[in-house]
Amino acid sequence: MTPPPPRRRRGTDGSATPARTLPRRGAVRRAQAITTYGVGALIAVDQESFIVAGIDAAEEQWPRDEAPVIHEPRLARVLGVSHFRLPPASGDDSRDGIRVRRFPLWHHCPECHALDHVRKFNSPPGRNECAECAEALVPSRFVVACEDGHIADFPYWKWLHRGRRGDGEAGFCGGRMSLHSSGRTSSLRSVVLSCSCGVPEVSMEGSFRRSALKDLNIRCEGKRPWLKDAPDRPCSQPPRTLQRGSSSVWQPVLRSALSIPPWSDTRVHALDKHWDKLRACSTLAEIEIHLKYIFDGAPSPVSPQQVLDMLTAMEAEDHTGEDGPDLDQEQRYRALRDLEYERLCAGNPEDSGHHTEQFVCEPPVGDEKPLTGLGLITPMQVKKLREVRALKAFTRVIDPETSSEGHEAELSLTPTDWLPAMEVHGEGVFLRFDEERVDAWAELPAVAARVARIRHHHQRILTERASDPTRVPSSPATPRMALLHTFAHVMINEWSLDSGYPAASLRERIYSGDEMAGVLIYTATSDSAGSLGGLVAQGEIDRLAQAVRSAVHRAEWCSADPLCVETETSGAGGTNLAACHACVMLPETSCEHNNGLLDRALLVGTPEDPSIGFFSRLLTQ
Repeated sequence: MTPPPPRRRRGTDGSATPARTLPRRGAVRRAQAITTYGVGALIAVDQESFIVAGIDAAEEQWPRDEAPVIHEPRLARVLGVSHFRLPPASGDDSRDGIRVRRFPLWHHCPECHALDHVRKFNSPPGRNECAECAEALVPSRFVVACEDGHIADFPYWKWLHRGRRGDGEAGFCGGRMSLHSSGRTSSLRSVVLSCSCGVPEVSMEGSFRRSALKDLNIRCEGKRPWLKDAPDRPCSQPPRTLQRGSSSVWQPVLRSALSIPPWSDTRVHALDKHWDKLRACSTLAEIEIHLKYIFDGAPSPVSPQQVLDMLTAMEAEDHTGEDGPDLDQEQRYRALRDLEYERLCAGNPEDSGHHTEQFVCEPPVGDEKPLTGLGLITPMQVKKLREVRALKAFTRVIDPETSSEGHEAELSLTPTDWLPAMEVHGEGVFLRFDEERVDAWAELPAVAARVARIRHHHQRILTERASDPTRVPSSPATPRMALLHTFAHVMINEWSLDSGYPAASLRERIYSGDEMAGVLIYTATSDSAGSLGGLVAQGEIDRLAQAVRSAVHRAEWCSADPLCVETETSGAGGTNLAACHACVMLPETSCEHNNGLLDRALLVGTPEDPSIGFFSRLLTQ
């Protein structure tokens, strides 16, 4: 992906509009356009800063001929779109790139220290520099954002002229502001604002306090600069000061699904535009007639029976649960996991499908006796898988895992029938726990008490950040979920030493529920390196048993102990117990829950009570 900077056409508000005529500057990978530099994210190109524009048709942000369609009908139906699209590719063959808009608009000159709106510097055409000093302008280090996803330039004038009368517009006092560093320290106290009107100098110290702007009656103006011509939206959320490069400025809300039979056969993609007509068919004869019409008499790549099987599966997915189609989006999304779990348990042998099959899952060959006593039942080697990750929305300031839909910022000003997405081809190992043994362990009072503390803190965060107090989601923190999640982390750390993949290239997928107790660990790379076979080989019985024992023994001790294992609360908002970066935490790309809901003691116990560890027996062998 190559995001070019926009041409600065000065308008009444000083905003800039994208232009096709400028050469491309800067490049990011396709996957980064979903996970790191997606719509609404800030991106630095050379010495300038931009915000990635929305996907509205008017933006022409995603050239259709350079943004291939991704097929995953199960996930598309849940998210209410017809299809997904890859970001445009970077490279010499790419004629265009994802569109960006200049942001923040406030800059300062490192030579004369002037601080002003970018249009006030009267830069030469095509250059971003001070007209007086010929020095490259530096974008503002600071921005303000709120929990509803709005973002704006830091209100320098209001911060400096606090307590003064006026509407707070830059230049209201008739002077010109300056920004310089005293050089005494590297703290915000050394970043000093001044104005030629004679107002006393003010440093940036204290600007990052949660209520710093609220105390000055500075409110969120509801600005959405990533959307062209978007009106300011009324907002009651208090603005927060953030560093321009902070990870809190943009966090993606991703939704993903595995391609499982019958949708994992690429031959069914030819029917994507015809499902509305095919769903009206009730017999094989009617389906056969429609197939002849669709393919204009040519042989159909799929048989009428295959189409009927897919229609049956589609009907079952649309009516999952007692309430059927009335299920909300999150419930329907969770229902996709149930179907994936069933398919992972059932498998899909390599010799039972066509070469176009994208899902191959088989049990390893050999005696399962080495797994006796580990609490695991037959594992599955996922020799071939495909995952589609779609960018549904994004959040600012708050973690998307603890936010509600009311805090999610939209990708477009008007609804679209598609979403940005990427696909991952790789391999994995599916580990399934003995549910009876897990249930017996979860009933231990000490286990329930530890997980209750995690759940209490997590539920409090969910309640605080719910946009609708009457619809607060329930915390997923249960003994089973915390056990599976922590176990997945220690196994990823263990396999990163043996499989040839670094921990950042492995990813977890947790299946926890009343009738689910499994973990899928798979490669998370978007190229051919994700299917080299090194991870599947770890699913062989002997290797797996050895890896589990090694991972449990490694988790018994942390270099931060005894502080780590004895901590009363840890992690963001207290959603962890015995978990830190020295033992079980992973790179953010590997974890589904942003390194939350973890407790190493649930695996190995504590020095005071070893029995609460699910694998405590292994430590005495």
